[in-house]
Amino acid sequence: MDKKEYLFLLNNKSSDFIIKMENYAKINKVPIIQKSGLDLITQIIKIGKCQRILEIGTAIGYSAINFALINDDIEITTIERDELMYETALSNIQSLNLQTRINVIFQDALDIDESSLGFDFDLLFIDAAKSQYQKFFIKFTKCLKPGALVIIDNLLFHDLVLKEQITNRNTRQLVSKIKAFNKWLSTNTDFDTKFFSIGDGIAVSIKK
Repeated sequence: MDKKEYLFLLNNKSSDFIIKMENYAKINKVPIIQKSGLDLITQIIKIGKCQRILEIGTAIGYSAINFALINDDIEITTIERDELMYETALSNIQSLNLQTRINVIFQDALDIDESSLGFDFDLLFIDAAKSQYQKFFIKFTKCLKPGALVIIDNLLFHDLVLKEQITNRNTRQLVSKIKAFNKWLSTNTDFDTKFFSIGDGIAVSIKK
């Protein structure tokens, strides 16, 4: 057990089902948020008293379920385009009887009419296709209340954004897009943004 895992276990009373989800993700190579990043977001949700959460990128429902388990007042709308991930998330959510508080939409997020979701979300969590982060941000921040939060994961991309040379062409192009998004976000005057090295790199933005 390393230091990060030890501290996470002290801070989180993971249920057997959460651990089962983590093992499934590891075996099937499903990217889920790192424990340190999840811990940070959980604290932000508690401190900000966020009740309406919009998530882009459901995967197996790991983060949405963890958010819903914070308290019974939290409601989450989450969007997933991969059918296998969507079905797996639904199964996991139903196993914990959270289907009344977690609404999973099976659709490409960029094809959704964001106005149909409403405009009263307290938090937007983006953890989907990294090449589309800027489009997701522009599209779905319209659904936020003034003063609401945006949290974005994977902005260091396994620290590859720190490397000057990357040999793989596809990886190099993706890293270039993430760097461009990070720069764009850091200069966006409509949001107050701070970047953290926790997890795989997280940005927290406050809508002005």
